[in-house]
Amino acid sequence: MKKSLVSGLLILVSFCVKAQERVNFNEKFKKENQGKYKIVIHEARELLQIMIAITNVGKENDDMVQQQGQYYKDVLSYFKPYEQEPIIKTFDSLLTASLYNYVFLTGNAISYEFKGNKMKKNDVFILPAMGVANATTKVNTVGTYLQAIEKFAKKSKFRTFYKAHQQYYNGIIADYEKNANLGKQWKWLEKNFETKINSYIIFCSPLVNGLNYTGEYNNNNFRLIHMNLPPLDSLPKLTAIENELFNTRVMFTEIDHNYVSAPTKAHATDINRLFKDRSVWTNEKVYGISAYPNPLKVFDEYMTYGVFLLFCKDNYDDSTFSKVRGEVIQLMTMRGFPKMKDFTDELIKTYTENPGKKIDGWYGEFLKQFED
Repeated sequence: MKKSLVSGLLILVSFCVKAQERVNFNEKFKKENQGKYKIVIHEARELLQIMIAITNVGKENDDMVQQQGQYYKDVLSYFKPYEQEPIIKTFDSLLTASLYNYVFLTGNAISYEFKGNKMKKNDVFILPAMGVANATTKVNTVGTYLQAIEKFAKKSKFRTFYKAHQQYYNGIIADYEKNANLGKQWKWLEKNFETKINSYIIFCSPLVNGLNYTGEYNNNNFRLIHMNLPPLDSLPKLTAIENELFNTRVMFTEIDHNYVSAPTKAHATDINRLFKDRSVWTNEKVYGISAYPNPLKVFDEYMTYGVFLLFCKDNYDDSTFSKVRGEVIQLMTMRGFPKMKDFTDELIKTYTENPGKKIDGWYGEFLKQFED
């Protein structure tokens, strides 16, 4: 699936990785990252992205792997001689069994740093990807196949490829720092929610397309949000403001999972009761809706996109907001969330009636709108 203003992130999207404290935020790490965000094209992680891209599943899934652009062509050309390596076939089998293994492979790759031809475990990220949707793992998947991964990297001269593309990677990072609006989003979210976050990391890859995910780590009184995101888009058919809104939506709807989750959990009993009828709140015929298997996850997805609209309402003129609202309703309906218009009608009404109040504070009032 290719991206567009309306249909970006349509098939398998916006996974909220389960928060697990398998990280070690020591004082040095906390000091270096407090109040900061960074964009990283992590070397070991990019290796896993490339290995996935050359599997049969990766070649067939253009939502999971970005198949447009010169970089993808470079990957296919450079790594073609190594497509039949045993570890690539193993990864293909894992992805065939479950696309959630994409998260367990790419997510756990940040546990490792290259030291020559070896990948050494770092002392910060122990088991950073333990669960997504209804799938869990108790082992670091990358560690399970570490020797085979190292062998593939050495045989294919991956590090030579990575180094040769460093200028391109740096350009992606510079574009994020200039155009992503992350600071503005962070400020708005912390103004409107009780949750406070110490730091953000965006793990980016030119091979990421629509299969994005986010998660939160909370260790040693330090909360960090991480996101798996593609490079920013600059679509030629869109205006500057439309490109800004597209890129903002992609990022914002990953970030705000981590703010919405706390009040959602606090009102879990009511949400489970009010959103239990999947025939009303989901379209089971849409591929990918199974990633939201219970009322809490369904509500959370409605809410994360709804909160994005509240951000747009506060930061753009009425005409722009109206257009974005229509596009989001259309997108969510296509993704299997048919009640987005009704949901956002009530959300905007409640937000407008509670000026200056934290969203957490009026969650209960908002939920009352869905009582029979």
